[in-house]
Amino acid sequence: MTLTVRVIPSELPGADLVEAGLHDLAAGRRTAPALLLLGARIRLAEDGIRLPVLDVLNPERALYDLLDSEDPAGAPARYNALRHRLVSFCHAFEQDARRRDR
Repeated sequence: MTLTVRVIPSELPGADLVEAGLHDLAAGRRTAPALLLLGARIRLAEDGIRLPVLDVLNPERALYDLLDSEDPAGAPARYNALRHRLVSFCHAFEQDARRRDR
């Protein structure tokens, strides 16, 4: 498995979540952070973060199912919170890239 990643500034919102997902993907683990990243593979690739291909047909559904197995009552809120954190990271990462490219 090969990961191609630009440097991820640790001060960006959600950077810890993305780093955890990248480490889990590199190790072949299907964790919530890894599945979250797989669900955003296209957007992350556009930002310069390329992920390995894992045998997960529907990463968003797999993420929800994982969260549901851990805490059925809290799964919807946790799923939405994780997605929101990833979107915040993507926005900040893109802004950081534009600032660095000037």
